[in-house]
Amino acid sequence: MFLWICLILGTIWLIRLVEQGTVKPLFLPTPTPTRTAESYALEGDSQFIAGKLDAAITAYREAVNVDPTNADVWAKLARIQAYSSKLLITDVQQRTRLEEAQASIDQAVSLAPDDSTVHAIRAFVLDWHANPALVGEDRAQEMLTEAEQEAVRALQLDNQNTLALAFYAEILVDQQKWTQAELNIKQAVERDPSLMDVHRIYALVLESLALYSQAITEYDKAIAIAPNLTFLYISAGANYRTLKNYDTALEYFTKAIRLNEQLQIRDPIPYLSIAKAYSQEGEYFIAARNVLRALEIDQANADIYGQLGIIYYKSRNFEGSILALKCAVRGCTPEESCDARGGCGEAEQGVQVTGLPLSPNTVAYYYEYVERLALLTNPPLSNYCPEASQPAAELRIQTYGSDPVVKAVVNDVLQDYEDICASLEEGATPVVSTPSQITPEP
Repeated sequence: MFLWICLILGTIWLIRLVEQGTVKPLFLPTPTPTRTAESYALEGDSQFIAGKLDAAITAYREAVNVDPTNADVWAKLARIQAYSSKLLITDVQQRTRLEEAQASIDQAVSLAPDDSTVHAIRAFVLDWHANPALVGEDRAQEMLTEAEQEAVRALQLDNQNTLALAFYAEILVDQQKWTQAELNIKQAVERDPSLMDVHRIYALVLESLALYSQAITEYDKAIAIAPNLTFLYISAGANYRTLKNYDTALEYFTKAIRLNEQLQIRDPIPYLSIAKAYSQEGEYFIAARNVLRALEIDQANADIYGQLGIIYYKSRNFEGSILALKCAVRGCTPEESCDARGGCGEAEQGVQVTGLPLSPNTVAYYYEYVERLALLTNPPLSNYCPEASQPAAELRIQTYGSDPVVKAVVNDVLQDYEDICASLEEGATPVVSTPSQITPEP
């Protein structure tokens, strides 16, 4: 009986210890250690070096979730978010990503108001965000002025901050202060030639001075430091394209494609760069094939349809250009998106495409669309004037006339549209044939 009493009391004591947590039950899973913010930040650094910018952003977001008071991590996140906007095509995508970068760097500044590097990166983000096509002319000037103030503040806090000096040079380029920009970036190169940002910005300064061969040399130096960043290859190739050295330009764009394949990144930009090179050479068929390859990667991207429409227009495939430009300007249904791409295969499906708003980056799509519709109007077989009326009205209200060449082209297009379509307002109603009923040439 004494033994039974001891066993009962021991059992009760063990149960109480288990309830208190002092004794753990058997077969519980092994506890998993919580990752630190530094661990996620190191992963973000590795992903950025590897060229996987989206993965780097994900890692840095995890880092700030673990430690939201780490200003350094917030600043690094903002820098990569800004750079990743280079891989986006439409205004909406770029604006959204840069707004995210702005929010990240503002958080960093609030946490470390006297950190020179934080202010330098804020200057960089503001400068890239100060795009009139994204924020409007007035707001862009305000942001550019604020970016300059941030760069000056960063240098006041640490006059040896090479990154701040380089970003200040980039801002000066956008302010068209080329001589001062060149002086600043040369100082940055002398201080620390091991930074990718320094050589990238030096290349940009040389581009602004039309020194394209020297700019390519600096891009190559940046590539040697960060060989997995595809936008560096695209920039270097664009300089070769400007020099009309198309073969070498295509080599750089092809390197970007191969790099994306290795990294398993689906990016349409290298294909669009190749298309532009072939288009400048007058090889419109192969240019269109590359734009169609870009559309396979991003089927709902209205900007790519716009580029396809321009190439079709240059190749004199006017009816095909209307289909593609309609997707870019007004948007199109899944069936129309298939027609714009020359037809979908058995395993393919069309997608709904949302049209692009009128901006300096899309004005060419608008006026080409209006002009094609007007010139292909041929009563009683076809009448595209009703469809052209809305984009023509938008062009008339806001023509982005700061560029005299664009302004003259828009005025000419609107005059042609009015001359053709005004004559149809009176008389018999013609038979309407919508662009979606036209099949583009192969």
